[in-house]
Amino acid sequence: MTSDEFRKHAHELVEWMAGYMENVENWPVKSSVKPGEIFNKIPDKPPQNSESFDSLMRDFNEIIMPGITHWQNPNFFAFFPANTSPASILAEMLIATLGSQCMIWETSPAAAELEEKMMIWLRDMIELPSEFEGVIQDSASTATLVAILTAREKSTNFSVNTEGLKKSGSLKVYCSEQTHSSVEKAVKISGIGNRNLVKIPVRNDFSMDPQKLKETILRDKNSGQIPCCVVATLGTTGTSAIDPVRAIGEICHDNDIWLHVDAAMGGTALILPEFQWMLDGKEYIDSFVFNPHKWMFTNFDCTAYFVKDVQTLIKTFEILPEYLKTRTRGKVNDYRDWGVPLGRRFRALKLWSVIRTFGVNGLRDKVRSHIAIAAELSEMISEELDFEILAPVTICVVCFRYIPAGHSEDQINALNEKLNHKLNDSGKLYLSHTVLDGRYTLRMVTAQTNVTIDHVRKAWFLIKETARSLIS
Repeated sequence: MTSDEFRKHAHELVEWMAGYMENVENWPVKSSVKPGEIFNKIPDKPPQNSESFDSLMRDFNEIIMPGITHWQNPNFFAFFPANTSPASILAEMLIATLGSQCMIWETSPAAAELEEKMMIWLRDMIELPSEFEGVIQDSASTATLVAILTAREKSTNFSVNTEGLKKSGSLKVYCSEQTHSSVEKAVKISGIGNRNLVKIPVRNDFSMDPQKLKETILRDKNSGQIPCCVVATLGTTGTSAIDPVRAIGEICHDNDIWLHVDAAMGGTALILPEFQWMLDGKEYIDSFVFNPHKWMFTNFDCTAYFVKDVQTLIKTFEILPEYLKTRTRGKVNDYRDWGVPLGRRFRALKLWSVIRTFGVNGLRDKVRSHIAIAAELSEMISEELDFEILAPVTICVVCFRYIPAGHSEDQINALNEKLNHKLNDSGKLYLSHTVLDGRYTLRMVTAQTNVTIDHVRKAWFLIKETARSLIS
């Protein structure tokens, strides 16, 4: 492709992108294709000769787009937000054009230093203590793995990296029953083992029970186990429950256990002064993660990971082959030593673009509006006798179900599952679900970048109408 051809197609793509953002609400939120439908439309063999970009875009529109679920549609209320914004998209275009490899300072000095500054900005925006240092990871799953590996090495005096797990004793990791599945995956990958992940019961609000945690840790210590790490969550996946950081932190402090806080989605709410209560006890935190690529309008992937003792982090991961030795080592941050991968993208550029374009106050306004929408939705649901709220509404997640009179629990569960599928298959909105105390629960997340209360009112009307039609 020549420069002139690139320029022509790039302009066409920008027009397509702008049109998509303007009209995304008109697309069915959830793709309705069947398994294998897209696969079977793609040729079995690659082309032997060059094909035009126009033909690629034709197939993109005809084959790929029907199989896309539109996360940027403001009627997307499922799972969690995977938000973007024009500022982030434009920065991503620059990142792709530069193609920078940001593994160490020498390979992209501006990328390393911008990342360092952006992590200071984020740290101060969410009001973590100044001794925390940050790095951008690709996902909260990776950040949690990094935290557990670091905790593993600290608790075994770095012997596992040298000798393997066989001489480390029996390490234990603790989390609540509502904690994200990435913790279980990290425990498996780390070699600690799934049987050594202890899931602590939750209280009525679905937050971790610190008394149960304390009792479990003491029992494990008395039996010769090695408590290694506790994972607390600010905004659990199922219900957005907030674990009590102070109570958990005091237990960790008394027992010399690494405290990792997973605030993947909920952490963005910390930019609001009125939500700083979630960080009560922050002085006990050893590592902390949240995702700007969820609720801070920065497209995937961009995870902010903070650690209090950066030297323990680096000691866990650093390896120095000859080809990576530089004259600046020790004078700068070489971020490849702060996590699993060597190769790293220039993610800091899109954070810079988003924060500067919105401004802190603009970000706060957006987040506040999403929280207010969730609160209003909760009130609308509570006004209906045949619906109920199943978990406290703290930030932007509302958990509820349809409860028509005269039906058993099993029938109600089946009705709500049927309701969920019927709504999603309509293409008019997209909800996900969880199960709380055996109850099939609909989850509605009011945090898509451009969602408004009008979108939510319209969705709520459709939910009520569809639910009641199931038994009419």
